[in-house]
Amino acid sequence: MKKFIYPLLFLILFLTGCTGADRASILFNKYPISEKNIYDYSTIFTVGKRVYYVVLIPKKVQSRYIYIQVIKKDNDYGRLGYNLIWTRDVRLKDEEINYYTDYLVLNQKGYYIMKVYSKDNPHKVLASAEFYVGN
Repeated sequence: MKKFIYPLLFLILFLTGCTGADRASILFNKYPISEKNIYDYSTIFTVGKRVYYVVLIPKKVQSRYIYIQVIKKDNDYGRLGYNLIWTRDVRLKDEEINYYTDYLVLNQKGYYIMKVYSKDNPHKVLASAEFYVGN
């Protein structure tokens, strides 16, 4: 059994070790995001309450513009179950070149996906994260 576990563990560490450092990411929280609570992220929220988020961007975006989309995944819509709920164009400030933080309020319960694009390459997703809004 050990002969199987050690090579598998080595492959997992070897293949996934260096790929995550350059990726952008999104973290959600129920409270305004600060240095003290950035690791207390959540993916389940209440209808009508604020959903705070931070987009972490390790690589510099040349144009300094990002595009944020929130998509609701639901079979009630005729577009393969996806509905574009909210969008925003954001210009990154000098002090916020590597991150952007804000909040949004959603009044319908459901399963949501947030996607972030760079205006430099609007066809490639920089970051994507999923969350749920319920009772």
